Amino acid sequence: MQLVVGRIGRAHGIKGEVTVEVRTDEPELRLGPGAVLATDPAGVGPLTIETGRVHSGRLLLRFAGVGDRTAAEALRNTLLISDVDPDETPEDPEEYYDHQLMDLDVVTVDGTVVGRIAEIAHLPSQDLFIVERPDGGEVMIPFVGEIVTEIDLEQQRAVVDPPRGLLDGDQAEVASSRDAERDAAPGAGQDSPQGAGQDSPQDVAPGEGDA
Repeated sequence: MQLVVGRIGRAHGIKGEVTVEVRTDEPELRLGPGAVLATDPAGVGPLTIETGRVHSGRLLLRFAGVGDRTAAEALRNTLLISDVDPDETPEDPEEYYDHQLMDLDVVTVDGTVVGRIAEIAHLPSQDLFIVERPDGGEVMIPFVGEIVTEIDLEQQRAVVDPPRGLLDGDQAEVASSRDAERDAAPGAGQDSPQGAGQDSPQDVAPGEGDA
């Protein structure tokens, strides 16, 4: 399986180094010297990492055959892609690769359906689930333990406990209200989420983005 692990940014200096937007929780493994990466667009690669270092909080890489600023600038916005065994999992049990999370159903802790994970955005500050709602709309949910309380791969769902206003739509709130009214009616039972996943997941996969 091919997973996006980085995106090349601007050139740094005059010796061929480039800044890289990291899209993996395992940069030492995926973006270390000697790694051979496919690219998008495909015609740019494959690229072999020659050296890597961190400067002012940014990852700088130099690729074999890229020896000056002009060649480095020509790589700008290229996606870096790593081949990953689809059965491989991150070393940290609370981390996930993007392909494990894609298409998971997203529900709130009270069972309200939010939608399904359509995309995972890897931002400098945090990762986001881009969730497609049943009505075709989208909502962004930060992938942090305080909000994403369970990832249950067996049940293929993510359980969220969103703060007020995060979902920014009436649909989930109305559905919750209906559930509450139904549960409050005489003889009504309580619904409870099924399955168990990893508690307090932190930054994916990660994406892996690996995304």
